[in-house]
Amino acid sequence: MRPTILLYNPISTSPGKQRLPLSLLAIAAVITDDYDIEFIDGNLIDDPATAIIARAQATKAKLLGCTVMAGPQLHQAVDVCRRVKAALPDLQIVWGGYFPTQHTDVTLRSDYVDYVIQGQGEAPFRRLVDTLHHGGALSDVPSLGYVNGGPHVNPRAPLVPLEKLPWYPYERIDVPRYVGANYLGSRVLSHHSSFGCPFACNFCAVVSFVNQRWLAESADRGGAVVTHLQDRYQIDGLEFHDMDFFVSESRAAAIADRLIGKGINWWALGRVDTLMGYSDATFEKLARSGAKMIFMGAESGDADTLERMNKGGQSSPELTLAIVERMKYYGIVPELSFVLGSPPDPAADIDQTIQFIRKIKRVNPATELILYIYTPVPQEDSLLLAEATKLGFRFPETLEAWVDDTWSQFALRRNPGTPWFRSSSRQRVRDFEAVINAYYPTVTDMRLRGGMRQLLAALSGWRYRLEFYRWPYELKALQRLVHYRRPETTGF
Repeated sequence: MRPTILLYNPISTSPGKQRLPLSLLAIAAVITDDYDIEFIDGNLIDDPATAIIARAQATKAKLLGCTVMAGPQLHQAVDVCRRVKAALPDLQIVWGGYFPTQHTDVTLRSDYVDYVIQGQGEAPFRRLVDTLHHGGALSDVPSLGYVNGGPHVNPRAPLVPLEKLPWYPYERIDVPRYVGANYLGSRVLSHHSSFGCPFACNFCAVVSFVNQRWLAESADRGGAVVTHLQDRYQIDGLEFHDMDFFVSESRAAAIADRLIGKGINWWALGRVDTLMGYSDATFEKLARSGAKMIFMGAESGDADTLERMNKGGQSSPELTLAIVERMKYYGIVPELSFVLGSPPDPAADIDQTIQFIRKIKRVNPATELILYIYTPVPQEDSLLLAEATKLGFRFPETLEAWVDDTWSQFALRRNPGTPWFRSSSRQRVRDFEAVINAYYPTVTDMRLRGGMRQLLAALSGWRYRLEFYRWPYELKALQRLVHYRRPETTGF
């Protein structure tokens, strides 16, 4: 009888909009030949702790693997793992993902997480599974954090090229339960075609995760995966959840070649400066292949702020204006994120970025907006974190502190509670957001028809024209009544 490994996916930020658990599928792929795998998805069941306990008892599993990001995932993972450990103290629990990679010591100080795997997890997870089931030293498991007289972390494992890793074992989960309908199509799934990012933006969690490395599937493999998903599950939409899909123009163009004629609309994430360097011929291929929307981090309307963010010498407000105009020509919707309220002068940063967003909307009204408030991430040599620390910022030192209401809001970049950020500044962002979301309703909300869009524009028009954003109570009341989509809190 083969040993069983339990894999737990905590609830996502958008309940009811479950996506394939790609990170768990990735680590399952490297053990599936020798171990039985059971997935417990907090997005699909109401009480994952009870389900984990029952399956662990039935299968005599030794190990529970859990992927964790800050926010709702962390909140549920803490509660579930604490309950599981209390019921089954001999079940070993390992966390991987962004949060435990960045906050290893905090995670290991809890009494219900036994191990942490930092960064790319496939090879270290396989080594840990074999060690726990067949013997060996924990000190020989790369990227592993564990308690050894105190939190201890082994040296990182070399990154493994995606071409050397097996395909996701789709047959091990009920994929049709994850097929969704959204702006891209009526049958939408997701995929990771690359891992990592070569850039070092100092507000971004990816940097500590991969240390500026980018590993990509070949266009042949990526095309084969998409063909499999379409043939097997009849998809007509695909979300590429890469940290940066567009690093290589030649690869992006080659993947686009393989998607032309398939009738699949797709979405992916890239950088403004990278995409502005693409040729017209590549953009034509992207448009023909079904690229419907591209997410990019514009982050700020101020060149000095972009420099402090370490966005790179090629990023600038002028390039952002240029890319939204270029994408308008090709019929691809630009989706831009902004990080407002950066130190040392959050109020000035907010005002300048609001004015810049208005310029963007004049150039390309279809541009989607996602507005975040600056929240520090643990990253060496970060000027923003250094400034925040000088102003009194500190991360929580326990998992219990991380999941209280204040830090849960911090993780969502909605209300950071940082010492330099005034509630009036946060309110200015939220009020502006309410006005612009009504004046320019997101194209991803397929329920909004012409009449409702016209009503929203009429009610918000005077505010937008006069730049009077305070106290938009009528718009917030309408949002509660109509429940039109808000991109900053609900993905498409």
